[in-house]
Amino acid sequence: MTIILGVLVLVWLAAFLIPSGQYQLDETGSPIAGSFQRIDAPMTFGARVGDLLLAPVNGLYGIQDAETGHVGPFNTGRMFGSVQVFLFILAIGGFMTVVFATGALDRGIHHLAHRYRTQGPVLIVLLSLLFGILASVMAWSDETLGFYALMVPLMIALGYDRIVAVAVVSVAPFVGVIGSTINPFVIGVGSAEAGVSIGDGIGLRLLMFVLCMGAMIGYTLWYAARVKADPSKSLVGLTVADRALVQADAAVPAPLSRRDKRIIGLVVFTFVLLTFSIMPWGAILGNYEVDYYTHKTIGTPFVWELGWWLPELTALFFVMAIVIGAVGRLGEQETARAFIRGVVDFTGPAFLVVVARGVSVVMNNTQTIDTVLNAMEGLVTGASSAGFVGLVFIASLPLSFLVGPGSAGTALTMPVLAPLGDFAGVDRSLVITTWAAAGAWLRLVLPINALLIAGLALAKVGFDQYLRFILPLMGILLVIIIGVLLLGVALS
Repeated sequence: MTIILGVLVLVWLAAFLIPSGQYQLDETGSPIAGSFQRIDAPMTFGARVGDLLLAPVNGLYGIQDAETGHVGPFNTGRMFGSVQVFLFILAIGGFMTVVFATGALDRGIHHLAHRYRTQGPVLIVLLSLLFGILASVMAWSDETLGFYALMVPLMIALGYDRIVAVAVVSVAPFVGVIGSTINPFVIGVGSAEAGVSIGDGIGLRLLMFVLCMGAMIGYTLWYAARVKADPSKSLVGLTVADRALVQADAAVPAPLSRRDKRIIGLVVFTFVLLTFSIMPWGAILGNYEVDYYTHKTIGTPFVWELGWWLPELTALFFVMAIVIGAVGRLGEQETARAFIRGVVDFTGPAFLVVVARGVSVVMNNTQTIDTVLNAMEGLVTGASSAGFVGLVFIASLPLSFLVGPGSAGTALTMPVLAPLGDFAGVDRSLVITTWAAAGAWLRLVLPINALLIAGLALAKVGFDQYLRFILPLMGILLVIIIGVLLLGVALS
């Protein structure tokens, strides 16, 4: 919280030094390259102070005015705040606490840990690869937070630590996005804005995915083996409760009852349904566009496509908490108490997401984002092919910080950056690949990456502890990314 609040104040102060400006927009609402112009600051000093104080509020439920673009709590337009993510995290907390109150998942984890007590590396490889693939093809991100309550005790029971759980649940998806293949919310939106097909450049992105995921899994296995051989090597250490889980792994677990199996089956069903329901099948199989606001396929979706997103997933966890409470025979009162305990426990991570979103609100309302974008446009114009790609990568880092590397940020920057590649002899698909890789790489350490900070809070891992783990891996990934991008330049 201290880190994010510090970043919020620094960005607010920087906005006084950065002139306000804006691009002209085309009929689709995308900025036109070369059309930037300075404008008068849209807010007085008093208004800026109020904007800073309201940043967490707007980060929760601020609405972006359709005409002015200003974000405020009483506007009319699209939701800019992170209230969907906020409620989703709270629902996860309530659901998982109800599940653990039945005791079935604890016993199931004990069985799983005992079954893989000599095959922990297999579990790490399979889960990391699964999460990485999901991120590569459909931007698997917010959904991972639901797995922390399951993965932390499992990894500890296998003799590892909480960092290994973070690596599997959060790092693997972030690395998967580095090698986005047909990710409709980054590659799809970027391709549409750049006027190319989503399949252009997929071979290069697939190569980047394989190399980056291989490096991530290998690094995680090295660290996990190191911790298991000598727990003192752990960057986070083991608490008394953690050590109890490790010791419990040595005992042969009692057989699972029918009720236990039903509850575990319901938990598995919940997460399988979550995964299936959010897949944009039309974009993946039919090359259709996806609405990056609702995450639904534009046009005619496949008959089996549910098109769910965070509102539906929040309802899913709420309903399944009641179902599991009934199957586990917790009773109405204990189910309600367990759910509320989970909501309270997860309020901290949920609030971190809100404050992090407030940073984007400040940049948006001071209209300084376009100014930064224009500076990047001037930086990359006239460079050689290799130099251009390098400059786009460098330029993408601050842009990803300011507007985010997801669909909204891609829709904002790609109409400006992609055409610049024409002057440098660089294929537009390579510009998209560079943008996606740079943004995802930065998200591994970005303190306003709400998903990362929330995940660390759920795993009870300090940001400084995480940095000690991730920085060496980031160096390895950077070498891979640069090598693949230079290969793309040579082939273009």
